[in-house]
Amino acid sequence: MTSFAYDPAVYDGTNASRTSAVSANGWLEIEKRYRIPPRCGVAVRLYEGQLLSVENTHGTQVCDFWAYLAADMGQFLSMSHCRTWLQSVFPKIGDVLVTNRRQPLLEVIEDTSPGVHDTVMSCCDWPRYQLLGCTDYHDNCADNLRMALAAVGLSVPLVPDPFNLWMNIPIMPDGATSFEPTVSSAGDRFGMRALADCIAVMSACPQYKTPINGHDAMPSELYFSVGA
Repeated sequence: MTSFAYDPAVYDGTNASRTSAVSANGWLEIEKRYRIPPRCGVAVRLYEGQLLSVENTHGTQVCDFWAYLAADMGQFLSMSHCRTWLQSVFPKIGDVLVTNRRQPLLEVIEDTSPGVHDTVMSCCDWPRYQLLGCTDYHDNCADNLRMALAAVGLSVPLVPDPFNLWMNIPIMPDGATSFEPTVSSAGDRFGMRALADCIAVMSACPQYKTPINGHDAMPSELYFSVGA
């Protein structure tokens, strides 16, 4: 791996996430259904009170999810603080998700899947794929986050651990973990209400070196919409 001064806003490679923003500034049409291409990411702006619904269109795709407080991107959805707040690793309907300053940011209002999601694993990045044997650049969720924010005129101050929707990471009694296929079904939805103005970012995870995106490990598209 190349040694360099790390800048969290700089991406290691590019894909359509950099040029396929749903709008120039991240604002969306209410109730319109938007597509996240396979292996790519999208950033959207949410007003307090708006609803974000993410659809696992084919039932096998993991969505890496982040959110930043619009007024201060140094505050972000924090999985370690959420686990402490909830005393659980599995957010469920009615749970409030908090920032690294313990400010309520999102409320889970819908989950039509069996409820298996991950709050433990970091997002994939280019060093991860190098460790998995890749020699040419590989799409990854960390760069999707960076590019999706850049596409709406924003710069990432930090790459937090994501909320991995539908990602199946069993935690064994001895603390061991494993990467397993999703247990969700085609069309399952996960909905959240914004408790503050925020910027949400979603990445259709490009991972195919492990079976998290189904037994055939084939990344696929996701859809989402925003409601009032």
